[in-house]
Amino acid sequence: MFNARYFRTFITLVETGSFTRTARRLEMTQPGVSQHVRKLEQYLGKSLLDRQGRRFVLTEAGRRAYDYALKLFAEHEQFRHSLDNDSLDCGECRLASPGSIGLMLYPFILGQQQMQPGLTVSYSFAFNGEIVADVLAGRHDLGIVTEPVRHPELDCEPWHQEPLCLVVPADFAGNGLGDLMALGVIGYPGGNDHAGALLRANFPDFRSMSHFPRQGFTNEVGMVLDAVARGLGFAVVSRVVLETSPWQRQVKALSLAQACHEFLYLVTRTGAHMPRRYVRLLEGYREQRRHERLGYGEVIES
Repeated sequence: MFNARYFRTFITLVETGSFTRTARRLEMTQPGVSQHVRKLEQYLGKSLLDRQGRRFVLTEAGRRAYDYALKLFAEHEQFRHSLDNDSLDCGECRLASPGSIGLMLYPFILGQQQMQPGLTVSYSFAFNGEIVADVLAGRHDLGIVTEPVRHPELDCEPWHQEPLCLVVPADFAGNGLGDLMALGVIGYPGGNDHAGALLRANFPDFRSMSHFPRQGFTNEVGMVLDAVARGLGFAVVSRVVLETSPWQRQVKALSLAQACHEFLYLVTRTGAHMPRRYVRLLEGYREQRRHERLGYGEVIES
């Protein structure tokens, strides 16, 4: 029969290296420690210790059992803390977002985790479709996507917005649609939609992104500006991508009359109650952006 106490005794034995010290730490008798180990060996059907007089070394099965036991108790603690939805400073946060927002949101959350060691963070970078599928499957509690989601098992609400930037090489001297067409565009997932929206709002003669030479493509938005910095084309990206890019000094954002934004939405399973720790992280990030951008990234009114 599975007994967590046997695993706990075994962990302590491995860590102390002594039956006597294990008994003292767990306030047991030494024969009691030996009995727990024998019971665990009987349950697993494997010898866990190679006994050499009063000393012992772990067998291969023993090493694997020890690794499993550590993981077992760590997951137990995470699960126990995750049941407390009212806790602000402990529990697991499982979320996913596209790279555009994740380039800044993930480091922000890690900073919060440093200040609140009881938090654990599992953060995935993915595309909208993958994020929705993972929230549906329960692999994430929260998804952040760039398009509204309509699904009977999911709730979707506006959360945040970031300005879009038309980014060109630092030495680019043009300013018209023809100059951009001569330069060509660097693509990424969703990039054509962003570029089309921003160009349509600012250039009356814009027709379609299909008229622009495609000079390259990457599925990692964080790498787009590398190509732009090399003079290979232009791109339209979220301001977050520009602000976090190591190439921001080798590129520039053109000043445009009409602003456009990347809109971000929160996706959760229908009826799920979002723990307070998520609410604090999301509100904290938005507040930070408001201070940084002096009005950019404002809250969307629902």
